[in-house]
Amino acid sequence: MHRVQVMHKMKESSGPPETQKPADVPELRAEEASRNSEERWRSVFENSAIGVALTDLNGRFLATNHVYQTIVGYTEEELRAVNFLDVTHEDYRQANWALITELLEGKRRQFQIEKKYRRKDGSSIWVSNNVSLVPGTERVPRFIMVLSEDVTERKRAEQALRRSEAYLAEAQRLAKTGSWAYSPAAEKCIYWSDEMLRIFGLDPQTTDLPDREEFLRLVHPEDRDRFNERIDKAFREKADFVQDYRIVLTDGTVKHIHGIGHPVLDETGNIIEYVGTDVNVTERKRDEEKLRRSEADLLEAQRLSHTGSWKHDIASGRVTVSPEVYRIFGVGTDEVKSTTEFWLNRNHPEDAKRIQELFEESEIQKTDYEANYRIVLPDGAVRYLHAIGHPIVNEKDDLVEFVGTVMDVTEQHEARAALQTAFEQIKAEEAELRRMTDAIASYIYVLTPDGTALYANQTVLDYTGLTLEEVEREDQRARVFHPEDLERLRQERQEAFARGKPFELEQRVLGKDGNYRWFLVRFNPLRDDHGNIIRWYATGTDIEDRKRAEESMRDENLALREQIDQAFMFEEIVGASPALQTVLSSIVKVAPTDSTVLITGETGTGKELIARAIHKHSQRSGQAFISVNCASIPSSLIASELFGHEKGAFTGAAQRRQGRFELAHSGTIFLDEVGELPAETQIALLRVLQERQFERVGGNRIIPTDVRVIAATNRDLTEAIAAGTFRADLFYRLNVFPIEVPPLRKRKEDIPMLVEYFVKRYAEKMGKQIRKIGRNTLEQCQSYPWPGNIRELQNIVERSVILSSGDTFCIEKAWLAGQEVAPTELPGPLPDTLQNQERKIIEAALSESKGKVAGPEGAAAKLGIPRSTLDSKIKQLNIKKHKFIAER
Repeated sequence: MHRVQVMHKMKESSGPPETQKPADVPELRAEEASRNSEERWRSVFENSAIGVALTDLNGRFLATNHVYQTIVGYTEEELRAVNFLDVTHEDYRQANWALITELLEGKRRQFQIEKKYRRKDGSSIWVSNNVSLVPGTERVPRFIMVLSEDVTERKRAEQALRRSEAYLAEAQRLAKTGSWAYSPAAEKCIYWSDEMLRIFGLDPQTTDLPDREEFLRLVHPEDRDRFNERIDKAFREKADFVQDYRIVLTDGTVKHIHGIGHPVLDETGNIIEYVGTDVNVTERKRDEEKLRRSEADLLEAQRLSHTGSWKHDIASGRVTVSPEVYRIFGVGTDEVKSTTEFWLNRNHPEDAKRIQELFEESEIQKTDYEANYRIVLPDGAVRYLHAIGHPIVNEKDDLVEFVGTVMDVTEQHEARAALQTAFEQIKAEEAELRRMTDAIASYIYVLTPDGTALYANQTVLDYTGLTLEEVEREDQRARVFHPEDLERLRQERQEAFARGKPFELEQRVLGKDGNYRWFLVRFNPLRDDHGNIIRWYATGTDIEDRKRAEESMRDENLALREQIDQAFMFEEIVGASPALQTVLSSIVKVAPTDSTVLITGETGTGKELIARAIHKHSQRSGQAFISVNCASIPSSLIASELFGHEKGAFTGAAQRRQGRFELAHSGTIFLDEVGELPAETQIALLRVLQERQFERVGGNRIIPTDVRVIAATNRDLTEAIAAGTFRADLFYRLNVFPIEVPPLRKRKEDIPMLVEYFVKRYAEKMGKQIRKIGRNTLEQCQSYPWPGNIRELQNIVERSVILSSGDTFCIEKAWLAGQEVAPTELPGPLPDTLQNQERKIIEAALSESKGKVAGPEGAAAKLGIPRSTLDSKIKQLNIKKHKFIAER
């Protein structure tokens, strides 16, 4: 359709002109008005400052003005051959067509969209399109009109602005500098940059900007008054302000801030607002503090080592020194001393020329120097100094300055002089000493402070067959020591010489007859008046016979120990009774597995020893064994003790702490008195046993754990379950492999062996010689019921050993009679009681599940234990599960 037809549809002819009917006057006038309207529309269309395009309902171009053609870079004829989606950038086609669809469906009357056009030359251009649907007439169908404006420059400016804002925000983040604006009239912050919010630990999504009172609460209490005074003064004077202050974040973190503010005034001179920046200078403050501490440490190190530092500026001749130099030269800080002449004039007259020439030569050659010389103090005292100098040159190799150190070595000089005197005295006495030692029948060595042999008396030479020259040579001297002792002796001698204290060594020495004999060699240092070691003296004693006797006794003791261990002891578990052997057999069977073990028994029966024996004979023996007494920890802290806590989890939790389960990872944890656990901790422990994972108190991170659990209790847990103080599901998780430790009254045949074991232990510990045990004492011990079990027996034996004065052990009869307490008897044997309780619980679960063991509604699920475990228990307790099926 042509452009004229689109803008104004002329009345179509119904035939050739000669066959048309003549029009009446109103029709001619209407036609003339239509032509005038078309001309005006065409003028607006062609001369519009924005692009205009008309398309049909399918988006094909019908007409476009010159501006629109310029925007897209196509001619009008080229545009008629394409669709508006063809010139729309592919990123915007789908969204544009969705809006056109809503327009055609009557959901919109018009819409505006900013999008990209793909021009004919392939470049992109941003446009703002106002799109509307033009209603049709009888002769002109509906069409779409698009008013298009080139907004590319505005878009580029917006993008540049966004990039600029992003660069500014990134620059603030990197510089740790936040910007702000504050209204004094409203007493409220009206703008904070993102970095400002980060510095103050505030969330930009959820935090309103603080008013003055809220902001002051963030300022450190010690800085608050000073901060307020400076701000108020700046407001009054309408002046800039700069100040350093500290803030305290909600988590207690303290930051150092450097703030700058500037007033913005209106035309009348009134403050509109304050704008400024806050810089997080915490790291700089810390570095400054470290630098101050470092400088203080350096000054203290110089003072302690009597070493001063100095700098000589070549151009000005000025000399700068550290405080220690003043002390070394004995001058005050108020004296004029900035020139080299001042310091050189202190040199000793005999050293002055040499040192002057050395300094001048080093400056000319630009080389380091090192010198020893003397100075004369104002009071006439002489000090010995050791000086080091180093030249500093610029890029042109010109000497700029000399830097160096000067050390007061007077004490060392005096010590060397005294040592030299002592050496001379020793040399004078050495000849006499040699004559004396040669006459002694003992084996005598003389060594230097580092252990080098200087002398051996004639007795040594006669035994070894060495000459004195060979003794002084290490390679010759070493050949007389047994090869197996060489490395040990070298290491032990070196460590002992470094300690500087008397010591002794046992060593085998080869005699000239070809046989080795054992010698005990004692080393003693000789010191000068200042405490410095100047010689070591060594004397040797033949201990061959003693070593042979010890070897024989050691072999006998070893054999005896193995015999005792095999017959009566398992780790530290002493006894050979059938009741105890049953326990030891259980330990041997369960130890190699990872099964959970529940140890029951009265107080003092040695449940922890059983647990340690299981751990030691398990595959985890090389890992940690962590013991926890659940009864000794307050109920409010037991969860934290077992599973750890996060910082701030509760009052007093100042830092994260690992719990016992984390410490026992890959090893074994022993939960003693497990029946005392509070209910909430029982639930957490059940989760560990079921899922092998837990969470710290106050934390939300799941921590996996690989720990073998061994629990112990002196309580009847089935009664605790019935009373509601202990969870049944936890009991069955713990009671995978039960071990009952018998009380001492049920293994009386072990009492003599235990008494002997404890008597030997405490007698050796207290240095007493107890050779026998009274017969009446053993009979008393076997007749006593021992309500406190082995722990009570151990305490009484220790007490008796302390009071024992002879070589026979005995126990006061009154002690046992006075402490005798009738043991609390259980209603039946503990295993029977547990079995009856288990039977009742399992039968109740089978009855409820109608005899079904597996499945979600089965008895195993109700009891919280695996099906295989329940089947084993049913078989062990001889429960007839079929009778519960019949009850359906």
